[in-house]
Amino acid sequence: MWLVRWLMWSPVRVFPEEMDEVRPVIEQFAERMFGGFARRDQRVKGELYLRGLMLDGKRKSMQPMAQRLEVDHQQLQQFVTTSTWDHVEVRRRLTGWAGEFIAPDALVIDDTGFPKDGKDSPGVARMYCGALGKTGNCQIGVSVHAVTDWASAAIDWRLLLPESWDDEKATDGGAAAEIRRRRARSAIPDEPRHREKWRTCSTRSSVSGDCRAGRWWPTPATATPPNSGSA
Repeated sequence: MWLVRWLMWSPVRVFPEEMDEVRPVIEQFAERMFGGFARRDQRVKGELYLRGLMLDGKRKSMQPMAQRLEVDHQQLQQFVTTSTWDHVEVRRRLTGWAGEFIAPDALVIDDTGFPKDGKDSPGVARMYCGALGKTGNCQIGVSVHAVTDWASAAIDWRLLLPESWDDEKATDGGAAAEIRRRRARSAIPDEPRHREKWRTCSTRSSVSGDCRAGRWWPTPATATPPNSGSA
């Protein structure tokens, strides 16, 4: 449980001198998550990327992570942006692992704000940001967590697309064209559209399943919606 929390949401990070002790656990976890990849180099880069996320350091973009790992950042960039691996299968495996490890009682839908300085990051806009405690320029990630009274594991997540990133919400043709250009630069496909936070996750949770059986997650009736900020 602690591993998933460190990877995704916790401020706790592994210092370089601790990595030798922690690395066998990361490798075991990576093998379960990425073991279905057809190519060995994808599995190796997947484990490398996990180590980069866990190593102490404020910035988790490719170049700072690669510098801490002492590797070429292109290895990480290629794995995340162009390598053809099935992220749905990885999330299914993650859900199965979480179901076995913590035997969740319910789901919690949460949102996390990521402050941004510029306007080019996908989904960035002026919105309420919990990390800032006010409205500011940020991205919002909406996540589904399998929870008990002692543990929480993020089992799925999605970037919130605000109305300013949905050309179907634009009021004139010029604005719609500019939004389409921004979406194209960020490689956002046509299907994702603006939805309220709770709808963003309910589209993922609409596949009824049983987390304990390792098949996705419980039905939406068990979900607790986010209570911070507005959609």
